[in-house]
Amino acid sequence: MNNIAQLKKEMFQGFNTYYNNSVLTHVCMPECFAVSLGFKFYNGTYGKGMLLTEAMIGFDNIHPGMRSYDGTYTELTLYSHDHEIFIQSAVIDDDQYLLITPVKIAKTPPALLISASILWNRPGHVEINGVCLTGVTPEKKFCVFTDGRHIKELNTGILNPFLAVELSQAVAVSTDKAIQAGELKELMRKQKESVKSEITRFGELSEAYNAMKTCLAWDTIYEPENDQICSPVSRPWSKWWSGYVLFCWDTYFAAMMAMPDNKNLAYANLIAITHEKTEKGFIPNFGSVNDGKSRDRSQPPVGSLALKEIYRRYRENWIIEYLFDDLLEWNRWFADNRSLPDGSLCWGSDPYEAKYGRHWETGGINELLGAKLESGLDNSPMYDDIPFDGEKHIMRLADVGLTGLYIMDCEALAELADVIGRRPESGELRERAERSKNGLENMWDDEFGMYLNKRTDTGEFSRRISPTNFYALFSDKVSADKAERIIREHFFNKDEFYGEYMMPSIARNDPAYPDQNYWRGRIWAPMNFLAYIALRKHGLTEACGILAGKSKNLLLLEWNMNGHVHENYNADTGMGCDVNSSDRFYHWGALLSLIAMIDGGYIDGPENPLI
Repeated sequence: MNNIAQLKKEMFQGFNTYYNNSVLTHVCMPECFAVSLGFKFYNGTYGKGMLLTEAMIGFDNIHPGMRSYDGTYTELTLYSHDHEIFIQSAVIDDDQYLLITPVKIAKTPPALLISASILWNRPGHVEINGVCLTGVTPEKKFCVFTDGRHIKELNTGILNPFLAVELSQAVAVSTDKAIQAGELKELMRKQKESVKSEITRFGELSEAYNAMKTCLAWDTIYEPENDQICSPVSRPWSKWWSGYVLFCWDTYFAAMMAMPDNKNLAYANLIAITHEKTEKGFIPNFGSVNDGKSRDRSQPPVGSLALKEIYRRYRENWIIEYLFDDLLEWNRWFADNRSLPDGSLCWGSDPYEAKYGRHWETGGINELLGAKLESGLDNSPMYDDIPFDGEKHIMRLADVGLTGLYIMDCEALAELADVIGRRPESGELRERAERSKNGLENMWDDEFGMYLNKRTDTGEFSRRISPTNFYALFSDKVSADKAERIIREHFFNKDEFYGEYMMPSIARNDPAYPDQNYWRGRIWAPMNFLAYIALRKHGLTEACGILAGKSKNLLLLEWNMNGHVHENYNADTGMGCDVNSSDRFYHWGALLSLIAMIDGGYIDGPENPLI
């Protein structure tokens, strides 16, 4: 059995929350037999959704609790129509157990709706058999039992066979036997204790780790089009895209967040996003259902960093050999399409013929908007009013952030080439890194004490700065004196980046900072993460420690309060819920935890420390 087949075999087994549209559905792989929970609330107002048959964290009123990656234990609390319902699941000896406990109920208890189905058009059928459900697939027969008091409730909107029971007290559901809720409570306690013991090994960072693991695990789904398990940024995003969507740097970061203790998920995410590579050889901004991709633009090249660090933790050469040529082709594409003669780079967007004519296939193509989207910083003030070169398909702005990331990409790939004996490619990559380092030196503004974006049409520096300017520290040609100025004059500058909550996505003294709108001032975990790695490369331990501590505290503020891991955070208040444009369960927010874990020494490989 080859490595990919073995990876799928290990991941595609047992019950887990793999169905994107609802965290209340538990699916057994590879049979695709699903047990789903729903509710009918009798105290709802007419026209206001008395039925709840699907739910998502971050989209519905759910507070996630701790869980394992493999689905052997999960918990969450659902709030709806003045009810509070605690839902636990456990997998024991290949059987699924669910315990649904009403914590607070209104005048009339809701109906608990238990349904079964065969998902993703797989062969099999489901039928109701007295007081249980039976599912039959070519490989296996399933039975679903409950100890709940059955009621006659037919108006549910559920198209599959289902059981309806009164939720006036705890109810047990099982694919094994008709277990009683009282007995199941003890089993759940034991499963939960096992998960707790995994979390506490991270000491004072246990809750930060728990937030990262919980968010990534709930956001991990089965994606049937490519027959893969992967971690989209959040479930609502995939539902909005009618199936799934993987964003480029987001998914590589998901692989890194799985790195501490889930090798298979780390590998699966590396593979899933790299396989979205376009015909031109680059990893696109997004890859989605029906081969929908952003064929005009890529995104920040962080794939080699993710692969290098995951390799250094697990030391398996096959994953490098499997992905290396795709990542090398992507690196060459940046050199051929986004590089200036001096080695610095610009963001861009190439013309192409759209496959479907969808909005993100056509909007902003070969325009400034497309180049902004390639940067990943969609509405950053750094790019306000920057002219776009429609002939070369790039912004007229040499970008410090991209140039620093490209240096990092070249050097990471060169290290990987060395591991698998690709010496010619290693030399080629190091030559490109040196060229970009030299180009970066042309972007130093000695008066300002910082590497600055530079207009290619006028030669003028732009002093609209963001955490991406710190990515210059990926270059070892940055002198100790320059690095010291960058930290002293800008990192510790309260008018720019320093503060209780950091790092804002544009300097605090920028006219756009008060907007606190998306990349216009809010704090984004990937910026903190990449800036931290760049600082770490230069041995700037004081700044690293401060950024790690403040990142952890920022994440835990909303996590402890609401169970949220936000897409972005207000740089003045530290809150994510103050706007509607911050997804409440977006996994890259948990990079704030990963920074602290790296800084605390919890993610060292067996031979060499990470990063």
